[in-house]
Amino acid sequence: MSGASEEIVVPQVHQRIVILGATSAIAEAAARLWATRGARIVLAGRNEARLNEIATDLKARGARETIDWPLDFVSADASAELAKMVEHLGGLDILLLAYGALGDHAELERNPAAAAKLIATNFSSAAAWCLAASAVLEKQRGGTLLVIGSVAGDRGRRSNYIYGATKGGLAHLVEGIAHKLAPLGARAVIIKPGFVDTPMTDAIANKGALWATPEAVAVVIVRAGEKGGPAIYAPGFWRGIMLVVRGLPAPIFNKVNI
Repeated sequence: MSGASEEIVVPQVHQRIVILGATSAIAEAAARLWATRGARIVLAGRNEARLNEIATDLKARGARETIDWPLDFVSADASAELAKMVEHLGGLDILLLAYGALGDHAELERNPAAAAKLIATNFSSAAAWCLAASAVLEKQRGGTLLVIGSVAGDRGRRSNYIYGATKGGLAHLVEGIAHKLAPLGARAVIIKPGFVDTPMTDAIANKGALWATPEAVAVVIVRAGEKGGPAIYAPGFWRGIMLVVRGLPAPIFNKVNI
């Protein structure tokens, strides 16, 4: 597992970065790494007060510029809002899409409205922002789209198949965008974390050896901003775990309570 203290050597190029869901623990950890390299960062999210706190911290860590961008991602016009962000920055080197909801699976099964809301947040609006970013990168013929997915999208499981379906669909979308952008010199990467100890997972008890910190996942994200893709697991050992999970025959898989 990658440690939070592991050093990343990235040149000081004052990257122009947009973070959607900037108040999430993983996004904040990644922003801190980019800030130490003098990046200019648009911080987008719904909680304006929290965005202000993060911006102040990032400036203290060396960010060349931070721009708070209060926004509801589901109701916003993704293309129009992203165009304004890119105009402010004078271009786009990296867009990190880091927002999403986990939801309570039992409640999602009982409540179609709750399931529809989760799908709108995790897939429909996320897809709109990915497509808007793809159009910008295609026009620039450069830059990188980074999207935080989940290992839950690799195979439907009884414990979280609604959440997993949104992440699986998002992974296919990003991989398709990556295929489209590759000949143009731009990239798209889906990052698939396993279990991460964040406020989103506070309700989950019995966290064990497979759990990672937001800082460890952030290291993987920042590296993905430089190279790699189109699908990267965070930490990397999840690639092997999910290879086994995907390969289990249905008669065996159906007996496993995961």
